[in-house]
Amino acid sequence: MTNANLYRCVPLFGPPGVGKGTQGGILAHIPGFFHLSVGDVFRSIDIGSPNGREVYKHISKGELVPDDLTIKIWRKAVDAYVSLSWFKPREDLLILDGMPRNVHQVEMIRNHLEIHRIIYLKCSDEEDMIHRIRRRAIRENRTDDANEDIIRRRFDVYREVTAPVLQQYDPAIIHEVDANGSPAEVLHSILDCLIPVQNELFDANRREEELEE
Repeated sequence: MTNANLYRCVPLFGPPGVGKGTQGGILAHIPGFFHLSVGDVFRSIDIGSPNGREVYKHISKGELVPDDLTIKIWRKAVDAYVSLSWFKPREDLLILDGMPRNVHQVEMIRNHLEIHRIIYLKCSDEEDMIHRIRRRAIRENRTDDANEDIIRRRFDVYREVTAPVLQQYDPAIIHEVDANGSPAEVLHSILDCLIPVQNELFDANRREEELEE
């Protein structure tokens, strides 16, 4: 796969409950960004299907879905969004929420994604994030977020398995954001990082169009 075939991407990274979905959902309404939450994709799968049963078996215990299945389901979702023209890879920057979740996935996505930056949402208060997740479980009827033991297991998995992902990337592309502020403040910091990336992509597309004329 050549560079031209890679999806241009900025992952949203951080522990459970830090606000990745909230910020990704806001960015989804801004032209030029396409937000894809791997967790939402998992929750949309028919629980009666073989893939759905396998996914539920893991997320219901706060564990990660196996890597091969994660990539397979994610790729199928992306291809569907491209086919529907919801995600236009030539025009849109992919805002990816929920992947990569471990060091092995970092290697697996190299053939699919060109990562320009990583937005690292940081929150110092784990108990506050647990409270956020429990509120979200009630509001959005998310059964995987309702049990506190499962939530705490997800934080253990994040610290042990997911946090080391950042060490696989050049620190120069990691943009740290204080997630303790208001949603507007957090969004402002994220856009400070994303706008220059988006401008670079717009300029590159314009040059390509000029060469094609």
